[in-house]
Amino acid sequence: MYSLFSFFILLFGACGKEEVQPYDHAFIHIMNNNASSESVNYMAASVRTYNIYLSSKVQLENIGVTFKVTAGDGLKEGVDYEMVTPGNTLYFLPGIFDIPVRVRWMPSPNLDPTKDNTLTIELVSNDKGITLGLPGPDQLQKKFVITKVK
Repeated sequence: MYSLFSFFILLFGACGKEEVQPYDHAFIHIMNNNASSESVNYMAASVRTYNIYLSSKVQLENIGVTFKVTAGDGLKEGVDYEMVTPGNTLYFLPGIFDIPVRVRWMPSPNLDPTKDNTLTIELVSNDKGITLGLPGPDQLQKKFVITKVK
């Protein structure tokens, strides 16, 4: 009986001794519907929103995030698409965890499917040294690729 009692004391006394610390690594990423790419129809005439997310505790200071937009050789700004979001730096204000990047897609009846018809939005830097993309060597969701398709 004494050994059974001792066993339960040790068993329940050890609970919580090896508590796992919560993962607390801030990062900034871009995605839409949990994916890092999507396609848009060549005849689309719409404004689409691609969100940049801050995954962290509430920050008390603004965080500036710089991004770049790169078009493949099959797309031309002002003809196939237009950036609605001005500039290339956005700011997370305290308590804000997502910021939109908006692109106006215009009909492209003469889209050449043999060319690179992608538009890539890539996170370049931030002013707080926060990880860009998902943590890990692959840096997933550091860039978002939109392909205009026929």
